[in-house]
Amino acid sequence: MGSMTFEVTEATFDTDVLQSPQPVLIDFWAEWCGPCKMIAPIVDQIAEEYAGQLRVGKLDADANQDILMRYGVMGIPTLLLFKGGELVERITGYQPKDKITNKLLPHLG
Repeated sequence: MGSMTFEVTEATFDTDVLQSPQPVLIDFWAEWCGPCKMIAPIVDQIAEEYAGQLRVGKLDADANQDILMRYGVMGIPTLLLFKGGELVERITGYQPKDKITNKLLPHLG
């Protein structure tokens, strides 16, 4: 868990994500998921580099199945970007950092 990221659960999702004044990137991950461990440092870097423009949350896929079903998340890692309570971007599977930031940047600033 990077210092700039926060944990998201079903209980906090609406408040911390949908009602956030800033865009929120959610990293869906699980302990057993190898690619999730590979993408985690990238997600932490993004959280630090875009602090003030973007909040980054981590959601344990195993513990929060309702959220996965709500947004049709089939596999992990999946990154979902929410802005103004709406899902505006979906990044599925491991991607290099530049691919991820290219998708995020149009929604920031």
